[in-house]
Amino acid sequence: VQLQESGPGLVKPSQTLSLTCTVSGASIGTKPYYWSWIRQPPGKGLEWIGTIAYSGAPYYNQALKSRFTISRDSAKNTIYLQMNNLQPEDTAVYYCLGAGPSQNYWGQGIQVTVSS
Repeated sequence: VQLQESGPGLVKPSQTLSLTCTVSGASIGTKPYYWSWIRQPPGKGLEWIGTIAYSGAPYYNQALKSRFTISRDSAKNTIYLQMNNLQPEDTAVYYCLGAGPSQNYWGQGIQVTVSS
C-alpha cells in the first residue's frame, strides 16, 4: 500500500487549503482500513487531525473539528483534507496514514506553511 500527499505548500493566514492523499495498493472503502491525517509542527510532536473509516464515517480531533474536514472520493481512491481559516500555528508537515489489518502505511508528508 502506498500513499502520496499533494497540494499547495504555502498559504496566507485566513486562507483555505486542501490536501490530497492518493492511495494505491488498497481500496479505501475496504474493511477494515482507516485513513488518517496527522501533522507535525516544527520542533513538536505528531498531532492527530482526523480519520475517515472504510465506511466513510469521519472522526476528528475536537480542537480542529471546526476548521478541518476529511472526505473521500472512492472512484479516485483518494482522501482529502480541507483546512479553513489557516493560521501560522497550522504550519507543519502533514502526513496521510493508512491503518490496515496488519500494519500502518505512511505517506512521505507534505510541508504546509502559513505565512503572510
